[in-house]
Amino acid sequence: MRRNATLIAANRSAKDARLNRKPDIAAIGDAGLFLQALAQAQPASGTASSRLAGWIATLRDRDAGRELEIDQQAQASGEYVNPIALFRALEQTAGDNALLVADGGDFVATASYVLHPRAPLTWLDPGAFGTLGVGAGFALGAALAHPEKEVWIIFGDGACGYGLVEFDTFVRHGIPVIALVGNDAGWTQIAREQVKMLHDDVATVLARTNYNEVVAGFGAEGILVKTMAEVPAALARARALAHSGRPVLVNVWLDKTEFREGSLSM
Repeated sequence: MRRNATLIAANRSAKDARLNRKPDIAAIGDAGLFLQALAQAQPASGTASSRLAGWIATLRDRDAGRELEIDQQAQASGEYVNPIALFRALEQTAGDNALLVADGGDFVATASYVLHPRAPLTWLDPGAFGTLGVGAGFALGAALAHPEKEVWIIFGDGACGYGLVEFDTFVRHGIPVIALVGNDAGWTQIAREQVKMLHDDVATVLARTNYNEVVAGFGAEGILVKTMAEVPAALARARALAHSGRPVLVNVWLDKTEFREGSLSM
């Protein structure tokens, strides 16, 4: 953030609003209502100042350029599945009533660039100061609160280990969530910087675990995907199973990518 920028913190708690850094303006109250009020305070698009209109146009041009870059990176092929192409496929496949729960590191951060929530309040993740392991619980709550929604959990393979046992809960209570596991056999978000700085991948390596077989042991449906050609049918089958009332997990073996290189610092 630029030193001359104005920092605004919107938070229900006056104490929490100042925990990370001291804001220039503390908007104490509901953050969602604050954003709505801020949007309503802006001039209508037809009356926006030339400076504001130019800024908006610049942002849209940057978004369009980034989308083009993502499309190009989604074309790369390897031994297994390109995670960017996987999310492009999910973007096209997930229902209009999809509710996305995100629980992971590198895989989820990649998803945040590609997937678009279908409506407000249909993307749940740990938040900036959260932690891994919330996905299954979030999905359970979301599915019970909104049984009309198509609930997906976007799991990194590391994060998946924290909540996989909840498939027993999903089966016993008939909660038809769909879990999509990005299986690149590693804590990739950590490995990206650790390996470069310390030249050691210690504690960042996982196995290509058969998470699909684990959930089958709980009575759910497990689907294993190793190639991009298998993705469309697997996603369609997962949706059909969920619509019939069965929880399902799609275990996708991923290729490593450089999509998020340089995005972290240690």
